[in-house]
Amino acid sequence: MAAVLPSSSLAPVAAGYSFSNSRSSVRFSQFKGLKIQSTRSSISTTSSSKIVPRGGRIVCEAQNTAVEVAAVNDKTWKSLVVESDLPVLVEFWAPWCGPCRMIHPVVDELAKEYGDKLKCYKLNTDESPSIATQFGIRSIPTVMIFKNGEKKDAVIGAVPKSTLTTCIEKFV
Repeated sequence: MAAVLPSSSLAPVAAGYSFSNSRSSVRFSQFKGLKIQSTRSSISTTSSSKIVPRGGRIVCEAQNTAVEVAAVNDKTWKSLVVESDLPVLVEFWAPWCGPCRMIHPVVDELAKEYGDKLKCYKLNTDESPSIATQFGIRSIPTVMIFKNGEKKDAVIGAVPKSTLTTCIEKFV
């Protein structure tokens, strides 16, 4: 059984926070992009179970925004990557990969910055394992740069934006 701590025993996460007594609203002045997601919890007692509202949990509103960069897969690989007139950046990733989630916003930013000079795609290695195998992907995230249909460079791991920018600049 989970212990419930009184709110007075919890340390604040940052200055500028405020909670209303009714738990209907929470304001984080320093944290933009956070929201409260309603939760319900099952609490077991000795002879019965009840559903008790617990307020909510704090979640990042941007957690599902990794869709800004288009997906590429087995069927679209040739037309989008191999036959592209522009250099192509492909992020090899999987939904269960934590470091992949960390690099998604970086790839999204790069796609916006290099919009007319570079095409960016994301390839889910769980959905298109044959492409990942063809290019020897053993660790994700892996970012590869293709030019004229050929692999030119690869960066493995959740690296800083500057590392990817340096790699891109060699081919645009």
